[in-house]
Amino acid sequence: MKTQFFLKFALVIAAALLALTAFSYGQAGTDVKKAADDTGKATDTAAKKTGHATKTAAVKTGKATGTAAKDTGKATKTAAKDTGKATEKGAEKTGDATKTAAKDTGKGVKKGAEKTADTVK
Repeated sequence: MKTQFFLKFALVIAAALLALTAFSYGQAGTDVKKAADDTGKATDTAAKKTGHATKTAAVKTGKATGTAAKDTGKATKTAAKDTGKATEKGAEKTGDATKTAAKDTGKGVKKGAEKTADTVK
């Protein structure tokens, strides 16, 4: 009788262990699925935030590029005006120097011609 009781008890314990094992595997599968779902949601959220940040950065970069282009255009225009003024002043000074050199050359030629004429006489 003890053997029969022990055998029944062992069968009940074995059945309980099998049921517990099946439940554990089922629970583990549920936990893995829940973790995968959570990971998917977190990945989706991160992708949306990254996309938004990228768009914002692109807009700001575009604005900064536009501002820089305008500033560069203004600086180029100012430099062109300054260069034009400097070139004009340089041309005037070159013209004055050329005129003075021509007068001096004319005076020198006149004196040389007079001396030549005196010598010839």
